[in-house]
Amino acid sequence: MFKIKKKADKPKRTVLYNIIEDYSEFDAPGNVTLCAMTEPEDLSAHAKILSESYDVPHETMTTLLNTGGIYVYPQIGGILTRGLFACRIDPAGRGPKQTWTLDLMQFAEAEQVARSKTLPMVDAAWEVFCKTLPDELKTKLQQKNLGLDYRTLDRAVAKGGDIKYIDFRKDWSPHFKRLCIMPDGRLVETGGLQEFAGLHNITVTQAQTLIEQGGTLDVNGEVLACQIVNGQPAVARFSAQNYAKAKDLVSSKGLHLMDALSEVGYNDPAMMRGLARKELAGKR
Repeated sequence: MFKIKKKADKPKRTVLYNIIEDYSEFDAPGNVTLCAMTEPEDLSAHAKILSESYDVPHETMTTLLNTGGIYVYPQIGGILTRGLFACRIDPAGRGPKQTWTLDLMQFAEAEQVARSKTLPMVDAAWEVFCKTLPDELKTKLQQKNLGLDYRTLDRAVAKGGDIKYIDFRKDWSPHFKRLCIMPDGRLVETGGLQEFAGLHNITVTQAQTLIEQGGTLDVNGEVLACQIVNGQPAVARFSAQNYAKAKDLVSSKGLHLMDALSEVGYNDPAMMRGLARKELAGKR
């Protein structure tokens, strides 16, 4: 008699956050997405994602999530071009672990605060960071579990208990998924820089530069265009034909290439179907 093999269960997808509040429309530098977790921290997965998102060495990120502290981005060509990444852990264990970043201006201010008040740098960084946040979020941070009414929360979230950690993120999305509109109108989702780079056959460095700075990147006759809107990158890939149309508009109308690509995209029925689907998905 043959034994029927039971199909192996699919590995559970790692979930880093089960509470997400979007404040990304607020004025910079306080434009953040609050991402929190009530379940126990998966330190390995947490460190991996944050390491990739913020270009912090994985071992350093793991140490920061274990002990707290700051990571100052290294100088490039003798010039500091980025601020710092910080992780704050309540030594008494009463509050959640918190991570965030400071830009260069905030970093300089935090150094002054640390010197003038004789504070540890991570505490000075927290003081500088907090004052930029929207008032609604400042109020919530002073309350246990952000003042959430656990009776109204989803049972799966509430059963985890207190919030274990909060990441104040400024990257693509709270789910680390990047949607790209392809030339045929498909919306393709990727979950990290390497996957995004692999989809478009570009290097990870090229991918990171594109999503951080925006602009265009030629790819095998086609073009990837990234526009930063309210601090959030939006990416579309244009066919060689549409790329040629956009370059013609640049020549004939004196448009900026990004504006020309937008005009071409809005006049392309396939790409507009992709945009319409994206809008509908966002309203669900």
